[in-house]
Amino acid sequence: MKFLQLLAATVFFISFQSYSQVQVDQITHNSKERYITTTIGYPVQGTYAPIGMKQPITVLNPDGTGSIQADDLSKQKINWGIECTEEGTPIFKEGFNSKSYTFWYRPNDSNEWFYSQFSIHFAKKKMFLMGERVKEYEDYNVQ
Repeated sequence: MKFLQLLAATVFFISFQSYSQVQVDQITHNSKERYITTTIGYPVQGTYAPIGMKQPITVLNPDGTGSIQADDLSKQKINWGIECTEEGTPIFKEGFNSKSYTFWYRPNDSNEWFYSQFSIHFAKKKMFLMGERVKEYEDYNVQ
């Protein structure tokens, strides 16, 4: 009987640990260590474009890779993340019906990290990247 209880507790613990783990990566910018994640509780991944335009676009993949298209439509592959604590808790500023995060990205052909703003506007159901690129999202947290 004790064996079954121990087995059940072990399975529960392993399941809980693997489900709750958030991938956190450490980056360095201006000699300061920072932490980034791709998991903030909202569907950040997707394609972002200026309002009313099809290009230039930014594509963010769930695994922290993607691409940024410049105004001349040239593309750069990137790694990206949203700034968080060492434990993986996203760092944000709360506004009126919005949240604002720091978006970090690094072109694959560079060692330098750049940052910009990422914001979620709940009433509009839109996410803005770099101030001008936007995507609509579905809020699955609302009942």
